[in-house]
Amino acid sequence: MLKYLAKRFLTLIPVLLGVTFITFILMDIAPGDPAEIMLSRRDIEVTPENLERAREALGLGEPLPVRYLSWLQGVIQGNLGTSFTTGEPVSREIISRLPATIELAAGGLAVMFILALPLGTAAALLRGTFGDHLGRLTALVGASIPSFYLGLLLITYIAVPTQWIPVMGRGEGLIGLVLPSITLGFGLAATYARLLRANLLEVLQLDFIRSARSRGLKETVIIGNYALRNALIPVVTLLGITMGHLLGGTVVIERIFAWPGVGRLAVDAIFDRNYPVIQGYVLLMGVAFVFLNLLIDISYRFLDPRVKMEEGEGQTG
Repeated sequence: MLKYLAKRFLTLIPVLLGVTFITFILMDIAPGDPAEIMLSRRDIEVTPENLERAREALGLGEPLPVRYLSWLQGVIQGNLGTSFTTGEPVSREIISRLPATIELAAGGLAVMFILALPLGTAAALLRGTFGDHLGRLTALVGASIPSFYLGLLLITYIAVPTQWIPVMGRGEGLIGLVLPSITLGFGLAATYARLLRANLLEVLQLDFIRSARSRGLKETVIIGNYALRNALIPVVTLLGITMGHLLGGTVVIERIFAWPGVGRLAVDAIFDRNYPVIQGYVLLMGVAFVFLNLLIDISYRFLDPRVKMEEGEGQTG
């Protein structure tokens, strides 16, 4: 396990270097001048002299490799740079938005588990019956409805008529989290319910399930302790990718509900050509994806004791 963790941490370095450098190149060749945008926002006349001074002030006068190495040196020292638009440290801006993003991600995952686990399990156990067809139809509808449309429906037919659920922003307490979480979790639940149903049907046909039934074990014990536990392994694999995307921010939902998350911050930074914020966001997401997938790999050992970590790779023995 220690060798496996050490190897995964070492792979984090080239991954982050590659992702951040590619992002640096893409931002440099993208249309739009951050200096011009900054001057326009401050109502300063855009002249060649003002543009030159603005570029120097923003650190854009050096060649791209020099700027990247300078930024990398700052990252090593714990400095992600300064936002072009606000003048605030990038780390402070991202950290201020993270709690809202984590709240939304946790709320969406909670709704997803509440809907997907019983729906997918019931559809598998009731295969071919009306309950199975109803569950699959519900999952299909959930996967087909765009999140922005579902969010607008919830606002129109629940938030506005009742007047007890905030429509915009985080609000006070957890009440403001209800509609964004349902909007986010409903679509996820459709995908996970179908995946869980398919995996559970496959596991229920395996020999160890037949052996458990022949020993006279209760069906609830067989499903809960044996079948469902093994069927969750592919679900957990997909969960690592989903959590990474959620921490990256769900831009559409954040826009609809005016949710102050990191996804909204990143989109605003892209439109403003706010390079330091974009780089800080990419770095954070790279770290989040690697660590989340590491946690997912480790969780396999708890779901399936046959999975062993040997020489840095998950192996089944």
